[in-house]
Amino acid sequence: MATFVEMRAVRCPANSGAKGLVRRAYGAYSCYRMRRVLERLLNLLAFLLTADRPVTAEEIRITVAGYAQDSDDAFHRMFERDKDLLRRMGIPIELRPTDGWEVEYGYVLRPDAYQLPDPDLSDEERAALWLAAQVVRLGGQPAGPEALMKLGGLAMSGGGEPLAAELGLGAEVLSAAYLAATERRMLSFTYRSRRRNVQPMGILHQRGHWYLIARDREEMRAYRIDRASKFAVGDSPRAFTRPPGFSLRDALPVEPWATGEEDILAKVVFDADTAWWAKRQLGAEAIERPDGYLEAELRVANPDAFIGWILSFEDKAEILEPPQLRQALIDRVRGRS
Repeated sequence: MATFVEMRAVRCPANSGAKGLVRRAYGAYSCYRMRRVLERLLNLLAFLLTADRPVTAEEIRITVAGYAQDSDDAFHRMFERDKDLLRRMGIPIELRPTDGWEVEYGYVLRPDAYQLPDPDLSDEERAALWLAAQVVRLGGQPAGPEALMKLGGLAMSGGGEPLAAELGLGAEVLSAAYLAATERRMLSFTYRSRRRNVQPMGILHQRGHWYLIARDREEMRAYRIDRASKFAVGDSPRAFTRPPGFSLRDALPVEPWATGEEDILAKVVFDADTAWWAKRQLGAEAIERPDGYLEAELRVANPDAFIGWILSFEDKAEILEPPQLRQALIDRVRGRS
């Protein structure tokens, strides 16, 4: 069943939903004329939903904006098309007598026949819908909570983090990267203001993003696809050979700060009361001191991600070296970057 929201969200061109029905019913309308049709339909719906009795076609012609036609024939043709379109959308406009003698008839739209009944979803079903709404994020348009609230509320809550890859505006780019990797074609693109020419090994998803794993001058690197642009796929298939036993998952670092272009050796220290948590994340890279504090030296390729991770320990972690990374943390805390 069509909704007010669906009919109001008019962006041309469109061939599905309420807009597609309008196109099929009225032919190749311009965007401006299609908006006029949809505005007239909305005005008609609002009038019928607020009327407490059957209203005649003449009342509709006089009262509803958009139906002021010079001739009776033009009005009736327009009104018949609109009624047929609304009924095809699942909106049950009915013809009822206006009085007990059934001499004159009018149109009525009963709200109980138009409104969506409560589907009485279980918590498990609402949780499944919530999960689906979080996963489907194409075109950079995450699903809002409004539709789920209409279906009985949210069974789960969270910060809206993506649970699957956000294709955004890079869906075509993703296809190009996938083609180059599967057919072993050279791939060139711009990344961090530099032109790259790489041997693509494959693409995979991690932490809500798509990554391209590629060999760049004999070194295996990971590139976030949404940060790359101007992709160009080489003409020759089988232009390179993958290393024996190569694994995409092993090539992408687990730590978010390890994926990037920088190469910084950072020295950090964690307070004794959070040392256990830091050691659990860092493993053998961390060394426990006699006073209970934990020290670690880490290779940082993405300073922003690293600082964000350090801040998750609040004031229980400190960057000792290098000075520029320590200053970047201080600037972040003071709100200067």
